[in-house]
Amino acid sequence: MTDLALRYDSALGAFDLALDPATGDLAMDDGLETAVILSLFTDRRAQDGDALPGGYGDRRGWWGDALTPDAPLGSRLWLLGREKTLAETAARARTYAQEGLAWLRRAGIAAKVNVTAQAVPAESRVEVSVEVERPDGAHVEYRWRNLWEPQDAV
Repeated sequence: MTDLALRYDSALGAFDLALDPATGDLAMDDGLETAVILSLFTDRRAQDGDALPGGYGDRRGWWGDALTPDAPLGSRLWLLGREKTLAETAARARTYAQEGLAWLRRAGIAAKVNVTAQAVPAESRVEVSVEVERPDGAHVEYRWRNLWEPQDAV
């Protein structure tokens, strides 16, 4: 699976298409990093029972989901942006991340996806780790030291 590569741009405070430094062309991602980034950091439409941050009525979501309502893109992690850093918040982050990454197994790209999330209240952050086992047994892992600042991905 080849995607255009996404990288976090700290000057923008967002993900952007990456350039290949050798050629100046758009960089490609032959691994799963871009797929995981899109799965976690694209805003999935909030469900009817979800409390919306700040009391706004915007349920967000990607317009393309109207074409594939049974396979929405992204996660509901955006709902946690104003939450306190508690164990319950980390548990919801884990659930939302698993929900956003579930398509990897359905599509046969992953044999197994394991997500862990941990609240670090003293530093007001949530750490998230994603481990993907490919069908051939290979493992890849992605970690975000602070869920709200994905530039900390390692």
